[in-house]
Amino acid sequence: MSLPEVLEDTARGLLERHLVRAKEWFPHQLVPWGAGRDFSPSDLGDEAGQLPPGAASALWVGLLTEDNLPHYFHVIATAFPPDSAMGEWSRRWAAEEQRHATVIRDWVCVTRTLDLMALERARMRQLCSGFRPGQKAHTVTDGLVYLTLQELATRISHWNTGELLEPTGQAVLRRVAADENLHFLFYRDMVSAALALDPDDAVMAIDRQVSAFEMPGSGIDGFAQHAAAIAAAGVYDFGVHYEQVLLPVVINHWRIETVEGLGAEGESARDRAVARIGRFKRVAERMDAQRDPAKFR
Repeated sequence: MSLPEVLEDTARGLLERHLVRAKEWFPHQLVPWGAGRDFSPSDLGDEAGQLPPGAASALWVGLLTEDNLPHYFHVIATAFPPDSAMGEWSRRWAAEEQRHATVIRDWVCVTRTLDLMALERARMRQLCSGFRPGQKAHTVTDGLVYLTLQELATRISHWNTGELLEPTGQAVLRRVAADENLHFLFYRDMVSAALALDPDDAVMAIDRQVSAFEMPGSGIDGFAQHAAAIAAAGVYDFGVHYEQVLLPVVINHWRIETVEGLGAEGESARDRAVARIGRFKRVAERMDAQRDPAKFR
C-alpha cells in the first residue's frame, strides 16, 4: 500500500477513536456571566484587570492564535480530498477548535482581563495577515509532524496559563487543553504510522520540523516580547519544549534513535535531529541553572 492509502486507513481508525473519546461541552457554561456588565461607547478598553506577570501575554497570544483558525483549517482541508478520512477529520478538528476562541474571548470580555479594543485591533491584523506554513513543510508527513508538536505545545501553554488565573479562568483553559490533547494524540499516531511505512520520509520530516518549529502565533505583533514574558512566567520556554514535547514525543514515543530501515539520508536526518534535541536539552539546563544558582555544579 502507498503512504496516502495507509494514512487514510490510519486516519479513519484514529477519527473513530477520537469520536469515542471526545467529550461534548458548551462554552457558555464555563463563562461567569454574572460577573459581567454592559459595555458603552465611553468604554475605552484600557481598564484591563490585573493579572500575574506573563499571564496577560499568554492569554493574548493564546487567544489570537485560536482566532486564526480559518487559515489553519484552509491549509489542512486543502491538503486532502474532502471525502477522505483526513478531510472529515479536518472538519471535525475545526469545529472543536472554534470553541476555543469562543470560550476564551467570552471569559476575557466578562472579566475584562485584557484591553478589549487593543485585542480586537490585533485580531483584525492577525486575520488579515493570514498564516503561511513554514518553508520547510515539504510533505504531508511534515505537516503531521508539525501539527503533533504544535498541538502538544498549545495544550501545555493553555494548561499552564490557566494555572495563573482565578478558578473560572483556570476551568476554561483546562477544558481547552483537554481538546488539544486529543488533537495531539491523533497527529502523533498518524506520524507513528508514517514512520512504520516509510521511515526515511518520516525521519527527514521530523528533522525538518524539530529544526524549524515555531508556534503558529509567531506572526503576532510583538510576539518576541510576549514570548519573553511567557517564558519568564514558566508557561512555555526552552525547558518546557524539551522536557514536555521533544523528549516524550520524538525520543520516547517515536523512538527516533532506534528507527530501523533507514537509508543514508534518513540516517543523516536522524543524527541531526538527535543532536539538535541534545542542544535543546543543554540550553534548557543552562537557563534553568541561571534561574537557580544552587543548581550550578
